[in-house]
Amino acid sequence: MATLEESFPRGGSSKAHKAEKAFQDSIEQDNLFDVSTEEKSTKRKKSQKGPVKTKKLKIEKKETVTPAKEKFEILKVESLCEGIRILGCVKEVRDLELVISLPNGLQGFVQVTEVSDVYTRMLNEQVAQEEPVKDLVPLPELFSPGMLVRCVVSSVGTTQKGKKSVKLSLNPKNVNGVLSAEALKPGMLLTGTVSSVEDHGYLVDIGVGGNRAFLPLQKVEENSRQNKDTKLKVGQYLNCVIQEVKGSGGVVSLSVDPSEVSTAIATEEHNWSLNNLLPGLVVKAKVQKVTPLGLTVNFLSNFTGLVDFMHLEPKKIGTYSSNQTVKACILLVHPWTKVVRLSLHPVFLQPGRPLARLSCQQLGAVLNDVPVHGFFSKAGATFKLKDGALAFARFSHLSDSKNFKPEMFKPGSTHKCRVIDYSLMDELPMLSLRTSILQARYLSYHDIKPGAVVKGTVMTIRKYGMLVKVGEQIRGLVPPMHLADILMKNPEKKYHPGDEVKCRVLICDPEAKTLMMTLKKTLIESELPAVTCYADATPGLQTHGFIFKVKDCGCIVKFYNDVQGLAPKHELSTEYIAAPETVFYPGQVVKVVVLNCEPAKERMFLSFKLMSDPEAKKTQEGGSQKKGRPIHVGQLVDVKIVEKTKDGLEVTVLPHNIPALLPTPHLSDHVANGPLLYHWLQPGDTLHRVLCLRSEGRVLLSRKPALVSAVEGGQDPKNFSEIQPGMVLMGFVKSIKDYGVFVQFPLGLSGLAPKAVMSDKFVTSTSDHFVEGQTVVAKVTNVDEEKERMLLSLRLSDCALGDVATTSLLLLTQCLEELQGVRSLMGSRDSVLIQTLAEMTPGMTLDVEVQEVLEDGSVVFSGGPAPGLVLRASKYHRAGQEVESGQKKKAVILNVDMLKLEVHVSLCQDLVNRKLKKLKKGSEYQATVQHLEESFAIASVLETGHLAVFSLNSHLNDTFRFDSEKLQVGQGVSLTLKTTQPGVTGLLLAVEGPAAKRTMRKTRKDSETVDEDEDVDPPLVVRTAKKHTLSIGDMVTGTVKSVKATHVVVTLEGGLVGCIHASHILDDVPVGTSPTSTLRVGKTVTARVIGGRDMKTYKFLPISHPSFVRTIPELSVRSSELEKDDHTVLNTHSVSPVEKIKQYQAGQTVTCFLKKYNVIKKWLEVDIAPDIRGRIPLLLTSLSFKVLKHPDKKFQIGQALNATVVGPDSSKAFLCLSLIGPHKLEKGEVAMGRVVKVTPNDGLTVSFPFGKLGRASIFHVSDSYSEAPLEDFTPQKIVRCCVLSTEDYPLTLSLRSSRTNPETKSRIDDPEVNSLKDVKEGQLLRGYVKAVEPHGVLLSLGPSVVGLARYSSVSQYKPSKKALYSKHLPEGKLLTARVLSLNHKRGLVALSFLPQDTGKPDVLPASVEQPLGEQEEREMEAERGDQTGNEMKSQKRKENKDQKGQAAAKRPSKEEHKPQQPQTKKAKRTRQESGSEQESVNKKQKKAAPSEEDDSGVEVYYREGEDELEDITVPPKEKPTKPAEAPRLQLSSGFMWDVGLDSLTPALPPRGDSSDSEEDESPQEATKKKSKKERVLEKQKAEKELSRLEEALMDPGRQPESAEDFDRLVLSSPNSSILWLQYMAFHLQATEIEKARVVAERALKTISFREEQEKLNVWVALLNLENMYGSQESLTKVFERAVQYNEPLKVFLHLADIYTTSEKFQEAGELYNRMLKRFRPEKAVWIKYGSFLLRRGQASASHRLLQRALECLPKKDHVDVIAKFAQLEFQLGDAERARAMFENTLSTYPKRTDVWSVYIDMIIKHGSQKEVRDIFERVIHLSLAPKRMKFFFKRYLDYEKQHGTEKDVQAVKAKALEYVEAKNSVLED
Repeated sequence: MATLEESFPRGGSSKAHKAEKAFQDSIEQDNLFDVSTEEKSTKRKKSQKGPVKTKKLKIEKKETVTPAKEKFEILKVESLCEGIRILGCVKEVRDLELVISLPNGLQGFVQVTEVSDVYTRMLNEQVAQEEPVKDLVPLPELFSPGMLVRCVVSSVGTTQKGKKSVKLSLNPKNVNGVLSAEALKPGMLLTGTVSSVEDHGYLVDIGVGGNRAFLPLQKVEENSRQNKDTKLKVGQYLNCVIQEVKGSGGVVSLSVDPSEVSTAIATEEHNWSLNNLLPGLVVKAKVQKVTPLGLTVNFLSNFTGLVDFMHLEPKKIGTYSSNQTVKACILLVHPWTKVVRLSLHPVFLQPGRPLARLSCQQLGAVLNDVPVHGFFSKAGATFKLKDGALAFARFSHLSDSKNFKPEMFKPGSTHKCRVIDYSLMDELPMLSLRTSILQARYLSYHDIKPGAVVKGTVMTIRKYGMLVKVGEQIRGLVPPMHLADILMKNPEKKYHPGDEVKCRVLICDPEAKTLMMTLKKTLIESELPAVTCYADATPGLQTHGFIFKVKDCGCIVKFYNDVQGLAPKHELSTEYIAAPETVFYPGQVVKVVVLNCEPAKERMFLSFKLMSDPEAKKTQEGGSQKKGRPIHVGQLVDVKIVEKTKDGLEVTVLPHNIPALLPTPHLSDHVANGPLLYHWLQPGDTLHRVLCLRSEGRVLLSRKPALVSAVEGGQDPKNFSEIQPGMVLMGFVKSIKDYGVFVQFPLGLSGLAPKAVMSDKFVTSTSDHFVEGQTVVAKVTNVDEEKERMLLSLRLSDCALGDVATTSLLLLTQCLEELQGVRSLMGSRDSVLIQTLAEMTPGMTLDVEVQEVLEDGSVVFSGGPAPGLVLRASKYHRAGQEVESGQKKKAVILNVDMLKLEVHVSLCQDLVNRKLKKLKKGSEYQATVQHLEESFAIASVLETGHLAVFSLNSHLNDTFRFDSEKLQVGQGVSLTLKTTQPGVTGLLLAVEGPAAKRTMRKTRKDSETVDEDEDVDPPLVVRTAKKHTLSIGDMVTGTVKSVKATHVVVTLEGGLVGCIHASHILDDVPVGTSPTSTLRVGKTVTARVIGGRDMKTYKFLPISHPSFVRTIPELSVRSSELEKDDHTVLNTHSVSPVEKIKQYQAGQTVTCFLKKYNVIKKWLEVDIAPDIRGRIPLLLTSLSFKVLKHPDKKFQIGQALNATVVGPDSSKAFLCLSLIGPHKLEKGEVAMGRVVKVTPNDGLTVSFPFGKLGRASIFHVSDSYSEAPLEDFTPQKIVRCCVLSTEDYPLTLSLRSSRTNPETKSRIDDPEVNSLKDVKEGQLLRGYVKAVEPHGVLLSLGPSVVGLARYSSVSQYKPSKKALYSKHLPEGKLLTARVLSLNHKRGLVALSFLPQDTGKPDVLPASVEQPLGEQEEREMEAERGDQTGNEMKSQKRKENKDQKGQAAAKRPSKEEHKPQQPQTKKAKRTRQESGSEQESVNKKQKKAAPSEEDDSGVEVYYREGEDELEDITVPPKEKPTKPAEAPRLQLSSGFMWDVGLDSLTPALPPRGDSSDSEEDESPQEATKKKSKKERVLEKQKAEKELSRLEEALMDPGRQPESAEDFDRLVLSSPNSSILWLQYMAFHLQATEIEKARVVAERALKTISFREEQEKLNVWVALLNLENMYGSQESLTKVFERAVQYNEPLKVFLHLADIYTTSEKFQEAGELYNRMLKRFRPEKAVWIKYGSFLLRRGQASASHRLLQRALECLPKKDHVDVIAKFAQLEFQLGDAERARAMFENTLSTYPKRTDVWSVYIDMIIKHGSQKEVRDIFERVIHLSLAPKRMKFFFKRYLDYEKQHGTEKDVQAVKAKALEYVEAKNSVLED
């Protein structure tokens, strides 16, 4: 229930309670402190405010006599206090706060965290996650200016500038917190925020405790249909009416229907009280009293409120009377004084509706003669504006003077005012009459415009610029770049706080309240028009700007209001500027002229080239007047060439001489013709009908006929609106990207052809298909009109231009016409040679003379029609003719290379002697390709020999060919002739038929096919067309014309040519001789025809074959064949070579003749008969390494060899032969093989011919074992092997000399141990450690024999930890062992490594542990007695017998264990003992322990025929060790000093550790009482153990085994990076990455700053760690830190090495590129990058890098860098290139002995002996200082001693003596 005070709050006669008064007194007292800063400012203020407070208190005491003037005081900031509920209006929405307009012209702020709890929580989530939260909506989307909001004053503070700041809260919890759930009634109007979105509505936070408010979705949807609002968002502010209340206010249903909200009125039924009355409620009120300052009203029957004069309805001012009923809106409720303020403005009487008027048009305007409407003492005055509206000036703004005169503001008096603000809540403009405000130039940021010159006062200078005060509330920033025309280093010396400065506004953003200005004098004083928007920039306008950024492409120039434009590189100066950054700098003021501006796209092009020459200016102006713009896009012009540049031709457009560029690719539609035309066009030449592509900026032209015709025909669209999908347009390639090709069209439009639709063929790389500038046809596939973009297709299937043949002929004609144009250009030259070349045409026959035959078989001729003319015939065009220097020949011209000035000719008789046969136009003819150019090919018609030309491209886009599609010289094609008479070109025009009709030229394929024949002797193809009448068996006589290694060419009667194969010269051929050497050139021979070989395929044809009459006769001069008379004995039908090969059987011996040695395939190619060929793999040529190393020295071409047939080759076209007998690889056979794989600690994998593999164990590599048995073996090394076994595959091999060369009887240090039979008891054997097991050390004695040594037999020293065994006995270590015992039944062997057994040093170093005192051992052994040992033996035999099957069955792990020891019934727990010193004191245990001799051996498990041991495991333990049974003290790193010695037990290893023996111990036995003797023994052992551990800890050689050990070590040596790195490695072995990181960080903090290298080592380790185990981000962070703390270059190089080692080549390449930018002068970086590229096989990139290095590095470093790159080339790249680099360097610097020395080293390493001697000869003849010469002579001598003979050594000494004598004679002279 409401209290009595609430029911009768403030009647006319009621008095305030004392309690309330006391409370008010305390509040007032607090408020005094709140405004203390203000009160201290001046005494006047203090004295003024005192009486006001007391007066106010009196008012509230005597309410009946309260003066109206005091009661109606308007709101001030001072009168606001925390907790006041007030109605406000959103004035401005910022990202993080709201500006709220409050009544009476006040203003407050709402922080983003004061909207609602849910919204604040979402903000916190976003900050914590650092990612956007899904439903979080920014403030501007939740609030809009004009919204009415209910607020609570959360605080009234003072800003740094001393001004009051009111902070408000919209949080419903604070606004509606005065309500309780029980007080909620239907019809109440509340505000709230959406807290969550549910399926059927929204939960709304209304801030009432214990309440849940729900807004049904249906209500919102009804509202949204009317208002078209979107769905509600979390945090959205709502005005809502309570529809239904349930459960005493626990749940309420809301409505946001605007009709319900706007008509909601607070009534008495709602039971409102002064404590919970809310602002924004609309009430019905009755006027009680009318005063000049406002009204007193009564509402809700009992409550009294005030309406000040500013909140009366403007139209009804002066009409109010007592008892009049009005509607009012509550504006403010004071929480303590209970004062309620209301407003009668109509805009507040409809809740939920935003205010319509948000600003005043006259804001900032100065108004003259404004009449006063009313004056209100201590409040202010209202003025009537010209439009009849009222405005208000606060009391403080009425005058500047201290002596204020109220009589000046009588109604009707006029004053000069300025509109300074607009109060939304009062709907009044706010005025000021202060002189300072009236005179101020700028009141707000809105008043300042970009480009304006303003004055200001310097406030302060910071790093980011200078702050300048421009107005009362306006501050601007001058960035460092803009402090002066040049960049200032110390601006504080020129500018001081308080200085007046003149600035010019660059940018002003009123919304963000930012102002940027410049102090550049040139800009401030510039009289040129300021560009503040793109529309201002008209072409031709000159203005000032400043350079914002300098790029390679030009300069970006900025103007005012962030307007910017680009000055391209070619417009920066009249002269060419290669690097703009070297001429211009950011901040530089420049005068520019606007070339072109597109405001819609915000693009502008500028030029720095101003017409300073008045005459030139006049000329241009005159020209412009005559003809508007001199040139426009799409215009056809004539141009004159001025000069040639690397980009193309610099030309001037006639007649106005406008400079322009004609790029090289734009000279022709044909890619190849562009460079040709560029070469022959000269300055001064005029070109007609050239198309303008770009007229703004640098004029760009094109001479492409396709583009010219497209523009002339109107086929090119002028603007984007004309583009339609499906259009086919002519354009050119503008740029090529990885994702596609950009195509530009003649009139400026462009589009993208994506990679997928560039070609009908698969596109791997876009640059393979097109080149920049190439003419293309494009089809529009997609158009985006909004962004003005289009997608194109360049596929031939989409862009077909008609019939393929027609297009092909058109392209060909155009290309030939351009070539004729080039000929006419050449013909106008003065040079006789060039004129002659211009007159030469294909098809002309010349008489030429052979000048030289080149290595590649081509011929160079001289003696043409002009001196100096180069004529060249390729090997193909020699036509197989024998040519020698000086020979006269007839040749036909195929083509004239107009760039290289060479003529390609052919000696082909078919071409030289053309037939006079008439050809038919349109007919199809077979032709042979004779010459290939880029865009066309020349072929000869087979029938006549005429030359015809045909295009290789059928379309402008058809420029890419796969290798398989490319034509080759000699290939057959089908041509359709289009002309039958050669025109000026000398060629017939033709079109190629289908590609299917092409016939391939027979090419050699590296001895792979049957068609590959011996290098056919050229005479064989001369006059081969001549028919003969010979048949098989005919006798012929002829003269030997030439003798080759494997055949002899014979000239027969009638001009025929025959061939005699080496196999048909002698009946019995002595091995090693060459039969062809028995015949001499010119000798007459009688021979018999034995076959005929086809002139084209060189295959043997049967006599019945129709072409047999045109074959080359194959002859024989064998006596046996000459003597035969009967022709029938000869083979008269042809058998194919494959069938002949089948006749040879494996193992058969044949005589063959060496044809050549194939280096690549590593085999000898031999001929058995003219048509039967064979191959002898290199490995089957000899068992001698010397022969295999240099087969060319052993075998001569043509030599007869006796070979054994191994079998047919896989291709079945060759016989596989062997020179070392049948290659069967049977057991015991010795053969040569190649190492293909080296497996560490295992052996070699060897390959044999025909794909067979074998394996050689490390025990069969040599007769004498070594520590690194596989060190000398590398892949591809040839080895001699003996086959041990063929049962398994791969074969089992041995490389032992005793096996491969048994006759040498070499010494065998280590006998073969292939089975247990090879092992004898007591034998001393060597083997390799296989593994360290729990039972002991496994030693491999042979490929399938492994032994296990118990730890007692391993060493006389006993390490404290078993890990030391693994460390000192790694896998693969070679050890000597003595066989102690053998068990053949179980396959077990016992070995010992002890020095007394082997006679070798101990396998463990003495540092691991001191030798034990053995006295105690003997005593304890004596105590055991013999019966214990006997009992143990019998028990063990029984146990082993029982468990053998069980142990064999269980083999789950790869570790091998000993058979299980006897176990007790109660506890089957295995226990290992750590050596004999750890004897148990329990009697039962002693009984169970095996005797010393039975326990000290090794057990070996052997299975014959298996490569690896099968594993035997111990059955798992059944009971875990109890904690009570653990050793009481384990001394690993220290011990407790206060423990008595008698209570100490030995430090036993934990259960499961490796040990020497295994025992069983039951818990009952362990607790038995010990005897006195046992206790004494135990005490002695404990003392010994302690002393041993102390010594071990003090041992300097002891290796750390725990984190504590490492901590102790790093404490003693804190600066040792090695220790820290070992510590890190220790953690990494345990995969504790984070701990390793912590250790690294500790190291970096601990190591002294002076130890730079030590710190760097740790940084590198940390980088390695992050690279292997971290992320890219963590690696980057560590790298950045490392660069800060170390020398950056070293860190970069280390990281590059890390990337390379871990095969992150892309990251390494990127890092090297960063290094080149950062460490450009460091030659080490260039060399390192070069090495990296060469190792990656990127030789061309390395060559480019060297060029860049030489450009960037100083000259003094050039020689070193070139030498280093040459060295790298020798090692990793092309040796020939390396030699050339050294030679070039030494020719320039012949006295650089260091370079000579490196060159010599490289040649010795990579060159032949001849090359080495040549370079030494050159060096010793240099004129160098004697000391240096002595050095080179000494090196020469050392080389000859090592590699030469005694004669060579003497020769060097003689030369040295000669040099000394020559020097002495010079001195004497």
